[in-house]
Amino acid sequence: MPLGDNLGDKSDSRYCGVETEFNDDMPHVLSCNVNGGFDFVVAPLGFSKLKMFAFTKFDKTGCLLIHYLDVEKLQAAEHMEPGYRPSLIDKASRDSTVLPFAGSDLVLSPSQWSSHVVGKISSWIDLDSEDDILRVDSEITLKQELAWASHLSLQACLLPTPKGTSCGNYARCVNQILQNLNNMQAVELTDSWELWNSFRVLCEHHSQLSIALDVLSSLPSANSIGRWFGEPVKAAIVHTDTFITNARGYPCLSKRHQNLLSRFFYYSIQIVLSGKPVHKLSGGNSAAGADHSDNYAQQAQRHPLRSYLDYVGYLYQKMEPLPEQERFELGYRDFLQSPLQPLMDNLEAQTYETFEKDSVKYIQYQRAVSKALVDRISDENASTTTVVLMVVGAGRGPLVRASLQAAEETGRKLKVYAVEKNPNAVVTLHSLVKLEGWENVVTIISSDMRCWDAPEKADILVSELLGSFGDNELSPECLDGAERFLKPDGISIPSSYTSFIQPVTTSKLYNDVKLHKDLLHFETAYVVKLHRLARLSPSQSVFTFTHPNYSPNRSNQRYKKLRFEMPNDTGSTIVHGFAGYFDAILYKDVHLGIEPSTATPNMFSWFPIFFPLRSPVYVKAGSPLEFHIWRCCGNTKVWYEWCVTSPTSSPIHNSNGRSYWVGL
Repeated sequence: MPLGDNLGDKSDSRYCGVETEFNDDMPHVLSCNVNGGFDFVVAPLGFSKLKMFAFTKFDKTGCLLIHYLDVEKLQAAEHMEPGYRPSLIDKASRDSTVLPFAGSDLVLSPSQWSSHVVGKISSWIDLDSEDDILRVDSEITLKQELAWASHLSLQACLLPTPKGTSCGNYARCVNQILQNLNNMQAVELTDSWELWNSFRVLCEHHSQLSIALDVLSSLPSANSIGRWFGEPVKAAIVHTDTFITNARGYPCLSKRHQNLLSRFFYYSIQIVLSGKPVHKLSGGNSAAGADHSDNYAQQAQRHPLRSYLDYVGYLYQKMEPLPEQERFELGYRDFLQSPLQPLMDNLEAQTYETFEKDSVKYIQYQRAVSKALVDRISDENASTTTVVLMVVGAGRGPLVRASLQAAEETGRKLKVYAVEKNPNAVVTLHSLVKLEGWENVVTIISSDMRCWDAPEKADILVSELLGSFGDNELSPECLDGAERFLKPDGISIPSSYTSFIQPVTTSKLYNDVKLHKDLLHFETAYVVKLHRLARLSPSQSVFTFTHPNYSPNRSNQRYKKLRFEMPNDTGSTIVHGFAGYFDAILYKDVHLGIEPSTATPNMFSWFPIFFPLRSPVYVKAGSPLEFHIWRCCGNTKVWYEWCVTSPTSSPIHNSNGRSYWVGL
């Protein structure tokens, strides 16, 4: 049963699971837990033999600690089968032996297995043990249990944490198995970020390898936790002894834990409850407030962890609903899109319509034009002087409308030239002008702004040629060609814009690019609604362009070297690429942009840009990251090149624009 309803959220975080002990009556296990309110169980797949198993937790430094249980506890927890030693069975016999798994695949329907069961691999396995027998037993058992899980069509299997700092053989075996899995996720409980990073590098960053994080009472720093949100975290295992007790005796969580679970929900990370109940309940209202009034007899019939589940559901339901803008953007989250080619291609009607719905952007443009009109023409001359305003790249007319509304608002007279190269958009422009009765005010010019000879000079030049990185859709080149229309004291809107960039961890995007298996896609800058990522350091400014620019030696080529310092408490990280943004000054104090610290609220016309790295860069705690980026200009194209030179050197990406460019 989902945790509840949250407007706009249809993600997997609505579903909560529970970790169970071994039980060969799987229908009973599933029935009890599903009827108890849980959506799925994390259950051992079979009998164990060896003497120890491990579970993990965060310590105060952000690492996860291994805790061992003795054989008696293991027997109680996992129903060992002492006679089963796979390494002592010859291969011929092993192939025909009935494996020590729980029951049969027929005890549940295929949909129940795939929708309600996550497998848990025997936790005693140690594939890097110095004991050859234990190592071989572990290899065989891992392969058998994952093969059984695949046979059952389970969606995921939980792998035990590597036992030591070396995990080469474990990773090798998992990587071999992953090559032959269809859609099942192998979810690893990590011993530390360092160990996880080593493991996933050995497994070639396989997209079907994910993480489950334990959440216990002690949490590391916010920055240390934050780096995990760029990793493929699928689940968070919350132990019952993590919960504290409220005034009524019910389980609840500390503020830090509440905030952490809210972030898990936001990033579609599923919660799994684990452990025995540690709160003695005596009826009354639960920790969530006054919503639960079951009496003691009813409490006794409930699932033993129901009060913990209710509290998790309460946290989910009290989350703020997703804003309208984010609901609109849900389908675009972490979806790679190639940037527009505004000069080479004509936009389609659907693209125009999407941009035109962004009312916030046009309100900012209207404010900027209003301020420019007031500065340009005094109140005394407002009725006798006409301002010449040119909209270059007019599209289907939203900037024309915003400019005319600004003129009406300020009481200024306006003459508008709407310049547009797309003949299809010009058709719509003519229709709009006729419909609104603007024939005496607006002149439509069907031409590329770089080729048109204006009959008069403009007081104000208005454009919306900005891309996600500010200059990546050739705004500098276009406005350089259009600035000849301006009077010497004319105003350009925007008057300047600056690009920004920051290093990020984003396993999702890296794996999506890697799927193409070629150089071209790793040397392409993508427009993407960033979601599952960790921002590793504050963004820094890159290139700034100012308009009008009458410098005789002006050049749109740029180069910048940046040095990023990671917060000391973050720990080691991995950089998959760089996220780019822009901030634009439209006029004086009117700005718009998508740089995270100054982003214009509720504006959706631009998603960030992502510059991937061919090979992720490992950055040790406390080490700086040095990044270089070039904006290069040729006769027919503009392109970016980028690389890392510290702590290690990467190749220079997109040399000579061989993979990605914007055509002039």
